[in-house]
Amino acid sequence: MPQSLQETAFEASPVAQMVLAHRSIRTANRAAHVLFGYAEGEMVGQSIRLLYPTTGDFSDIGARAEAGLAAAGSYEDQRFMRQADGTICWMRARGVTLTPEVPFDLTVWAFELIADKPSRSIDLTDREQEIAREVVNGRTCKEIGLSLGISHRTVEVHRARLMKKLGARNTAELVSRFIVVG
Repeated sequence: MPQSLQETAFEASPVAQMVLAHRSIRTANRAAHVLFGYAEGEMVGQSIRLLYPTTGDFSDIGARAEAGLAAAGSYEDQRFMRQADGTICWMRARGVTLTPEVPFDLTVWAFELIADKPSRSIDLTDREQEIAREVVNGRTCKEIGLSLGISHRTVEVHRARLMKKLGARNTAELVSRFIVVG
């Protein structure tokens, strides 16, 4: 059966888009599958929790999004999300509800990978943002230094600044603070 023009446009859109019902993925276009690293159709029918680094992140961001959708009909933030291979990436998420009376009944979301832009929620330099992405993915200062072509001591200085900005006492706390910032 031939697709409608709307279905074709959704599927071919260069913007990663998903339609969710009760935070479950009803459909996702090709760009969404590519962005998150899943085979076409693989995310359909699953909870959007699949794409969050932690259950706490899923709950906290969900509560903020639901409130925003209820108040304004739309919601936007920046957050860490998880790809199929486990990589944690900084992304912009934009959503609208099609059912304002019960915001999560039916929503449409667009996702965009943010490569080198600092967060709006916390004031990070470009280098701190790069290092934050590496720390969240579990890399050591030496590994980060090698991948960025800088000294591991320089990485340690940036990591210390990140810890101070977020009030984290150790790397595990730093990672957990990054994941819920959005």
